[in-house]
Amino acid sequence: MTEKTVLLEIDNVHAAIEGKSILKGINLTINKGEVHAIMGPNGSGKSTLSNILMGHPKYKVTEGRIRFLGEDLFGIPVDVRARKGLFLAFQYPLAIPGVPVAKFLRLSLQSVKGKDVPVTEFLKTLKAKMKLLGISDTFIGRYINEGFSGGEKKRHEILQMALLEPTLSILDETDSGLDIDALKVVASGIEHTRSPERSILIITHYQRILNYVQPDFIHVLADGRIIKSGTKELALELEKKGYDWVLKEAGLPVTQQAVSA
Repeated sequence: MTEKTVLLEIDNVHAAIEGKSILKGINLTINKGEVHAIMGPNGSGKSTLSNILMGHPKYKVTEGRIRFLGEDLFGIPVDVRARKGLFLAFQYPLAIPGVPVAKFLRLSLQSVKGKDVPVTEFLKTLKAKMKLLGISDTFIGRYINEGFSGGEKKRHEILQMALLEPTLSILDETDSGLDIDALKVVASGIEHTRSPERSILIITHYQRILNYVQPDFIHVLADGRIIKSGTKELALELEKKGYDWVLKEAGLPVTQQAVSA
């Protein structure tokens, strides 16, 4: 049996924003090559977890430890985390007027690689990734997310991921607001980035994206902690029954107070 390489270790992590406790003891291990999905009701702490992993300054880790490839992430700034191989696809990508997609992507790639990337080499790689995602050449001349549809914004996020080839991709509700056609394209792009050397953490409310992206593990996050883990079958059960049964099983109230996630 091949020995697995631990990529990410989250050990008893508690976190807060503006003094309000959100995460209350997260434990999670992701090995290289694995795809994990985190599901859960609104306000459970899913987006807080993604922000903590990327080092958002407003979110404070108050207890516990996060290790990425054996290195403690505490105190490491966002740009350094990105260069180490962490990537976050946003739930609500922002528009950046005046900045063309191609220019942004090349600068991002150079920043992550720490060296210049010749234009011809960059364009060759970029066009190959765009073809994979079914993105037209006109896309790269537009300004970032300005006038983009919801599907175009999410395709741009996945295009970044495909181009940068991060070691760990964190997808924060990438399926949010997508119609079925856009969802299939985005999911196909995610599947094409799978590799024995890279891992993916999908954060989602719904099972539908998991029809196209096959996770190795499913985790249910509620009240700031993971209350149940399983395989694909768990996602199907949640889709069928909702979250009430797993909340009851964990001794949590079915109707939870909403918290900022």
